[in-house]
Amino acid sequence: MKKKILVLSSLFLIATILSIFYQGEIYYHPEFGKLPSSFGINQASAYPPGVGILTNSRNCLSCHANNGPWKDDANNIIDIIDKESRKSLKQADGSFLIETKRYEAKTVYTVIGRKNIEGIIAPGKTAWIYIDTSSIGKSSLSKFAPNWEVNLQLSCRITGDKMLNYEQSTITSLPMTIRPLSTAKDESITLQVMLSKGNAEKNNANNSMLGNYFERVVKLKITE
Repeated sequence: MKKKILVLSSLFLIATILSIFYQGEIYYHPEFGKLPSSFGINQASAYPPGVGILTNSRNCLSCHANNGPWKDDANNIIDIIDKESRKSLKQADGSFLIETKRYEAKTVYTVIGRKNIEGIIAPGKTAWIYIDTSSIGKSSLSKFAPNWEVNLQLSCRITGDKMLNYEQSTITSLPMTIRPLSTAKDESITLQVMLSKGNAEKNNANNSMLGNYFERVVKLKITE
């Protein structure tokens, strides 16, 4: 009896190991299919961390199509709002400037969305990531500006948030707090944004999903 149990246990263990190694062809992101797996496990839900963090993708378009109805950027909302003053940090050239003293925490709101326009569907989700693109492919775990602390570098959020001055828009809004450490310097990073509608099929984000991609420059400045 003991021998039979031992044989059955061995067969179950072998089947489990084989299933791990041979079912590794299912990927949430195409790039994972090109990477060597660890113990046969190479599945990951990576949106938007698939950009530079979980993979070496340089932007959202490595997985998502730029096929949505929101390409007219003038009617999109991509803004960074100072928490204290409630003012936009957008500059004349379209970039954003976030200023703070060394070691001092600064909180801003990332506001993403679309003006409500008759005849054009509103996005159902927004995704964004603040990233130092020069860090992609490097060993550093942080892909934000070097020596700057950040508590919410990225997010994917369903639209429907409310905020003053955006009552006639479909938006998301979340706070982000940053702080320059002792060796931090003035930096320029990229804010990558995706507006989307629908749900992507597993393993293929291009199917059944509309999306448009945008970028903004974000300058981080230390005021001594």
